[in-house]
Amino acid sequence: MSERLEIRNEVRDGLAAGRPVVALESTVIAHGLPHPHNLETALGMESAIREQGAIPAAIGLLGGRAIVGLSPTEIEQLATSSQVAKVSIRDLGAVLAAGGAGATTVAASIRLAARAGIGVMATGGLGGVHRGGETSLDVSADLYELARVPVAVVCAGAKAILDLPRTLELLESLGVPVVGFGTSEFPAFYSRESGLRTSHSVATVEEAAELLAAQAGLGRTGALIVQPPPAAAALPREQVEGWIGRAISEADASGVTGGEVTPFLLSRVSELSEGRTLAANVALLLENAKLAARIAGSSASGA
Repeated sequence: MSERLEIRNEVRDGLAAGRPVVALESTVIAHGLPHPHNLETALGMESAIREQGAIPAAIGLLGGRAIVGLSPTEIEQLATSSQVAKVSIRDLGAVLAAGGAGATTVAASIRLAARAGIGVMATGGLGGVHRGGETSLDVSADLYELARVPVAVVCAGAKAILDLPRTLELLESLGVPVVGFGTSEFPAFYSRESGLRTSHSVATVEEAAELLAAQAGLGRTGALIVQPPPAAAALPREQVEGWIGRAISEADASGVTGGEVTPFLLSRVSELSEGRTLAANVALLLENAKLAARIAGSSASGA
Protein backbone atom coordinates (compact mmCIF):
# COMPACT_ATOMS: atom_id res chain seq x y z
CA MET A 1 0.00 0.00 0.00
CA SER A 2 2.87 2.39 0.71
CA GLU A 3 3.71 2.89 -2.97
CA ARG A 4 0.06 3.65 -3.66
CA LEU A 5 -0.24 6.23 -0.84
CA GLU A 6 0.76 9.81 -1.70
CA ILE A 7 0.91 12.25 1.19
CA ARG A 8 1.22 15.74 -0.23
CA ASN A 9 4.06 18.00 0.89
CA GLU A 10 2.03 20.44 2.99
CA VAL A 11 0.39 17.61 4.92
CA ARG A 12 3.59 15.60 5.36
CA ASP A 13 5.61 18.62 6.43
CA GLY A 14 2.85 19.79 8.77
CA LEU A 15 2.66 16.41 10.48
CA ALA A 16 6.44 16.28 10.83
CA ALA A 17 6.40 19.73 12.44
CA GLY A 18 3.62 18.81 14.86
CA ARG A 19 1.04 21.09 13.24
CA PRO A 20 -2.67 20.19 13.45
CA VAL A 21 -4.03 18.40 10.38
CA VAL A 22 -7.67 17.52 9.66
CA ALA A 23 -8.63 14.80 7.18
CA LEU A 24 -11.67 15.23 4.94
CA GLU A 25 -13.53 12.52 3.07
CA SER A 26 -14.43 13.03 -0.58
CA THR A 27 -17.69 11.11 -1.02
CA VAL A 28 -19.53 14.22 0.14
CA ILE A 29 -17.87 16.04 -2.78
CA ALA A 30 -18.67 13.50 -5.48
CA HIS A 31 -21.87 11.86 -4.24
CA GLY A 32 -23.23 13.66 -1.19
CA LEU A 33 -24.09 17.15 -2.45
CA PRO A 34 -25.25 18.44 -5.85
CA HIS A 35 -23.07 20.70 -7.97
CA PRO A 36 -22.14 23.52 -7.40
CA HIS A 37 -22.87 23.16 -3.66
CA ASN A 38 -20.43 20.25 -3.41
CA LEU A 39 -17.44 22.21 -4.69
CA GLU A 40 -18.33 25.37 -2.75
CA THR A 41 -18.76 23.39 0.47
CA ALA A 42 -15.57 21.36 0.02
CA LEU A 43 -13.51 24.50 -0.50
CA GLY A 44 -15.39 26.22 2.33
CA MET A 45 -14.47 23.40 4.71
CA GLU A 46 -10.82 23.74 3.73
CA SER A 47 -10.95 27.48 4.37
CA ALA A 48 -12.67 26.95 7.73
CA ILE A 49 -9.92 24.56 8.80
CA ARG A 50 -7.18 26.97 7.74
CA GLU A 51 -8.87 29.83 9.60
CA GLN A 52 -8.49 27.77 12.79
CA GLY A 53 -4.77 27.33 12.15
CA ALA A 54 -4.90 23.74 10.90
CA ILE A 55 -4.06 22.07 7.59
CA PRO A 56 -6.87 20.43 5.56
CA ALA A 57 -6.15 17.04 4.03
CA ALA A 58 -8.91 15.99 1.63
CA ILE A 59 -8.54 12.35 0.64
CA GLY A 60 -9.38 10.69 -2.68
CA LEU A 61 -8.13 8.34 -5.39
CA LEU A 62 -6.70 9.56 -8.69
CA GLY A 63 -4.52 7.82 -11.26
CA GLY A 64 -3.92 4.71 -9.19
CA ARG A 65 -2.83 6.58 -6.08
CA ALA A 66 -4.53 7.34 -2.78
CA ILE A 67 -3.90 11.04 -2.23
CA VAL A 68 -3.92 12.67 1.20
CA GLY A 69 -4.11 16.40 0.62
CA LEU A 70 -5.98 16.89 -2.64
CA SER A 71 -5.37 20.18 -4.45
CA PRO A 72 -8.26 22.55 -5.24
CA THR A 73 -8.04 21.47 -8.89
CA GLU A 74 -8.30 17.81 -7.91
CA ILE A 75 -11.23 18.55 -5.59
CA GLU A 76 -12.96 20.27 -8.50
CA GLN A 77 -12.30 17.20 -10.65
CA LEU A 78 -14.05 14.97 -8.14
CA ALA A 79 -16.87 17.48 -7.77
CA THR A 80 -17.63 17.81 -11.48
CA SER A 81 -16.84 14.43 -13.07
CA SER A 82 -19.56 11.82 -13.55
CA GLN A 83 -16.95 9.04 -13.59
CA VAL A 84 -16.02 8.94 -9.91
CA ALA A 85 -16.39 5.68 -8.02
CA LYS A 86 -17.73 5.60 -4.47
CA VAL A 87 -14.91 3.91 -2.56
CA SER A 88 -15.31 2.15 0.77
CA ILE A 89 -12.79 -0.21 2.36
CA ARG A 90 -13.68 -3.15 0.09
CA ASP A 91 -13.17 -1.02 -3.03
CA LEU A 92 -9.77 0.55 -2.29
CA GLY A 93 -7.63 -2.11 -3.95
CA ALA A 94 -9.83 -2.52 -7.01
CA VAL A 95 -10.12 1.20 -7.80
CA LEU A 96 -6.42 1.81 -7.16
CA ALA A 97 -5.49 -1.09 -9.46
CA ALA A 98 -7.82 0.18 -12.18
CA GLY A 99 -6.34 3.67 -11.93
CA GLY A 100 -9.69 5.43 -11.91
CA ALA A 101 -11.00 8.35 -9.89
CA GLY A 102 -12.52 7.50 -6.55
CA ALA A 103 -14.22 9.40 -3.74
CA THR A 104 -13.53 7.87 -0.35
CA THR A 105 -16.20 7.22 2.27
CA VAL A 106 -15.59 7.83 5.97
CA ALA A 107 -14.36 4.23 6.36
CA ALA A 108 -11.83 4.43 3.51
CA SER A 109 -10.80 7.96 4.49
CA ILE A 110 -9.99 7.14 8.10
CA ARG A 111 -8.06 4.06 6.99
CA LEU A 112 -5.89 6.27 4.79
CA ALA A 113 -5.74 9.08 7.35
CA ALA A 114 -4.44 6.63 9.95
CA ARG A 115 -1.78 5.39 7.53
CA ALA A 116 -0.71 9.01 7.03
CA GLY A 117 -0.62 9.70 10.78
CA ILE A 118 -3.66 12.00 10.94
CA GLY A 119 -5.78 11.62 14.07
CA VAL A 120 -8.86 13.81 13.38
CA MET A 121 -11.35 13.85 10.51
CA ALA A 122 -14.41 16.01 9.80
CA THR A 123 -17.53 14.98 7.94
CA GLY A 124 -21.27 15.62 7.92
CA GLY A 125 -22.89 12.42 9.11
CA LEU A 126 -21.53 8.96 9.86
CA GLY A 127 -22.78 5.87 8.08
CA GLY A 128 -24.48 3.28 10.25
CA VAL A 129 -27.17 0.63 10.49
CA HIS A 130 -29.80 1.15 7.80
CA ARG A 131 -33.47 0.96 8.67
CA GLY A 132 -34.36 -2.71 8.38
CA GLY A 133 -30.70 -3.57 8.86
CA GLU A 134 -31.58 -6.22 11.44
CA THR A 135 -32.78 -8.39 8.52
CA SER A 136 -30.96 -6.93 5.50
CA LEU A 137 -27.59 -6.70 7.33
CA ASP A 138 -27.09 -3.37 5.54
CA VAL A 139 -24.56 -1.79 7.88
CA SER A 140 -21.96 0.79 6.91
CA ALA A 141 -18.28 -0.17 7.08
CA ASP A 142 -17.77 3.22 8.79
CA LEU A 143 -18.70 1.69 12.14
CA TYR A 144 -16.33 -1.26 11.89
CA GLU A 145 -13.44 0.84 10.65
CA LEU A 146 -13.87 3.27 13.55
CA ALA A 147 -13.27 0.29 15.83
CA ARG A 148 -10.00 -0.52 14.02
CA VAL A 149 -8.15 2.77 13.53
CA PRO A 150 -7.17 5.54 16.00
CA VAL A 151 -8.95 8.40 14.24
CA ALA A 152 -11.57 10.68 15.79
CA VAL A 153 -14.45 11.55 13.47
CA VAL A 154 -16.22 14.86 14.10
CA CYS A 155 -19.78 14.87 12.75
CA ALA A 156 -23.43 15.72 13.45
CA GLY A 157 -24.28 12.15 14.41
CA ALA A 158 -25.24 9.47 11.91
CA LYS A 159 -27.19 10.29 8.77
CA ALA A 160 -30.85 10.84 9.64
CA ILE A 161 -32.00 8.24 7.10
CA LEU A 162 -30.44 5.49 9.26
CA ASP A 163 -31.63 3.50 12.28
CA LEU A 164 -30.05 5.68 14.95
CA PRO A 165 -30.76 3.50 18.03
CA ARG A 166 -29.25 0.41 16.38
CA THR A 167 -26.30 2.44 15.12
CA LEU A 168 -25.52 3.53 18.68
CA GLU A 169 -25.93 -0.03 19.95
CA LEU A 170 -23.44 -1.34 17.41
CA LEU A 171 -20.95 1.42 18.20
CA GLU A 172 -21.18 0.39 21.85
CA SER A 173 -20.62 -3.26 20.95
CA LEU A 174 -17.58 -2.29 18.88
CA GLY A 175 -16.13 -0.27 21.75
CA VAL A 176 -16.29 3.10 20.00
CA PRO A 177 -16.95 6.01 22.40
CA VAL A 178 -19.62 8.47 21.27
CA VAL A 179 -18.76 11.86 22.75
CA GLY A 180 -21.15 14.78 22.66
CA PHE A 181 -19.51 18.18 22.29
CA GLY A 182 -21.54 20.58 24.42
CA THR A 183 -24.38 18.07 24.56
CA SER A 184 -25.29 14.71 26.06
CA GLU A 185 -27.88 13.99 23.33
CA PHE A 186 -26.97 12.27 20.09
CA PRO A 187 -27.86 14.67 17.26
CA ALA A 188 -29.93 13.41 14.34
CA PHE A 189 -27.94 15.07 11.53
CA TYR A 190 -30.47 17.63 10.28
CA SER A 191 -32.02 17.87 13.76
CA ARG A 192 -30.48 18.77 17.10
CA GLU A 193 -32.46 16.15 19.03
CA SER A 194 -32.90 12.40 18.68
CA GLY A 195 -34.00 11.36 22.16
CA LEU A 196 -30.84 9.23 22.39
CA ARG A 197 -27.92 9.73 24.76
CA THR A 198 -24.23 9.87 24.00
CA SER A 199 -21.92 7.67 26.06
CA HIS A 200 -19.86 10.69 27.17
CA SER A 201 -19.80 14.46 26.79
CA VAL A 202 -17.23 17.25 26.86
CA ALA A 203 -17.64 21.01 27.13
CA THR A 204 -14.40 22.29 25.59
CA VAL A 205 -11.93 21.39 22.85
CA GLU A 206 -9.33 20.89 25.55
CA GLU A 207 -11.50 18.26 27.21
CA ALA A 208 -12.07 16.61 23.83
CA ALA A 209 -8.34 16.53 23.11
CA GLU A 210 -7.60 15.09 26.55
CA LEU A 211 -10.19 12.35 26.06
CA LEU A 212 -8.74 11.46 22.65
CA ALA A 213 -5.22 11.37 24.05
CA ALA A 214 -6.33 8.97 26.78
CA GLN A 215 -8.21 6.88 24.23
CA ALA A 216 -5.18 6.67 21.94
CA GLY A 217 -2.94 5.69 24.83
CA LEU A 218 -5.06 2.67 25.72
CA GLY A 219 -5.75 1.10 22.34
CA ARG A 220 -6.28 1.58 18.65
CA THR A 221 -10.01 2.25 18.60
CA GLY A 222 -11.24 5.52 17.13
CA ALA A 223 -13.84 7.86 18.60
CA LEU A 224 -16.92 9.72 17.45
CA ILE A 225 -17.23 13.38 18.42
CA VAL A 226 -20.73 14.68 17.73
CA GLN A 227 -22.14 18.18 17.83
CA PRO A 228 -25.67 19.33 16.88
CA PRO A 229 -26.19 21.18 13.60
CA PRO A 230 -26.28 24.99 13.92
CA ALA A 231 -29.58 26.07 15.47
CA ALA A 232 -30.37 28.47 12.63
CA ALA A 233 -30.22 25.65 10.06
CA ALA A 234 -31.54 22.73 12.14
CA LEU A 235 -34.92 21.19 11.28
CA PRO A 236 -37.67 19.66 13.47
CA ARG A 237 -37.16 15.91 13.85
CA GLU A 238 -40.81 15.05 13.17
CA GLN A 239 -40.81 16.95 9.89
CA VAL A 240 -37.59 15.29 8.73
CA GLU A 241 -38.99 11.86 9.61
CA GLY A 242 -41.96 12.51 7.32
CA TRP A 243 -39.71 13.29 4.36
CA ILE A 244 -37.50 10.30 5.07
CA GLY A 245 -40.44 7.91 5.27
CA ARG A 246 -41.70 9.04 1.89
CA ALA A 247 -38.23 8.83 0.33
CA ILE A 248 -37.71 5.28 1.66
CA SER A 249 -41.03 4.18 0.19
CA GLU A 250 -40.05 5.62 -3.18
CA ALA A 251 -36.64 3.94 -3.04
CA ASP A 252 -38.24 0.57 -2.30
CA ALA A 253 -40.75 1.01 -5.12
CA SER A 254 -37.94 1.92 -7.55
CA GLY A 255 -35.72 -1.00 -6.55
CA VAL A 256 -32.87 1.17 -5.29
CA THR A 257 -30.36 -0.99 -3.39
CA GLY A 258 -26.80 -1.15 -2.06
CA GLY A 259 -24.53 1.86 -2.35
CA GLU A 260 -27.16 3.79 -4.29
CA VAL A 261 -29.59 3.95 -1.36
CA THR A 262 -27.94 6.74 0.63
CA PRO A 263 -27.38 9.15 -2.32
CA PHE A 264 -30.96 8.53 -3.51
CA LEU A 265 -32.50 9.17 -0.10
CA LEU A 266 -30.43 12.29 0.60
CA SER A 267 -31.29 13.73 -2.81
CA ARG A 268 -34.99 12.93 -2.52
CA VAL A 269 -35.25 14.29 1.02
CA SER A 270 -33.63 17.51 -0.20
CA GLU A 271 -36.26 17.77 -2.93
CA LEU A 272 -39.13 17.08 -0.54
CA SER A 273 -37.81 19.68 1.91
CA GLU A 274 -37.41 22.23 -0.89
CA GLY A 275 -33.71 22.50 -0.19
CA ARG A 276 -33.91 22.96 3.58
CA THR A 277 -32.05 19.72 4.32
CA LEU A 278 -29.36 20.70 1.81
CA ALA A 279 -28.88 24.03 3.60
CA ALA A 280 -28.65 22.23 6.95
CA ASN A 281 -26.14 19.76 5.51
CA VAL A 282 -23.87 22.53 4.23
CA ALA A 283 -24.07 24.45 7.52
CA LEU A 284 -23.20 21.45 9.68
CA LEU A 285 -20.33 20.42 7.41
CA LEU A 286 -18.70 23.83 7.86
CA GLU A 287 -19.22 23.80 11.63
CA ASN A 288 -17.82 20.29 11.93
CA ALA A 289 -14.72 21.33 9.98
CA LYS A 290 -14.16 24.20 12.41
CA LEU A 291 -14.59 22.01 15.47
CA ALA A 292 -12.28 19.30 14.10
CA ALA A 293 -9.59 21.92 13.44
CA ARG A 294 -9.92 23.31 16.97
CA ILE A 295 -9.67 19.83 18.50
CA ALA A 296 -6.69 18.97 16.29
CA GLY A 297 -5.07 22.24 17.34
CA SER A 298 -5.60 21.52 21.02
CA SER A 299 -4.27 17.98 20.56
CA ALA A 300 -1.15 19.30 18.80
CA SER A 301 -0.46 21.93 21.43
CA GLY A 302 -0.80 19.39 24.22
CA ALA A 303 1.34 16.73 22.56
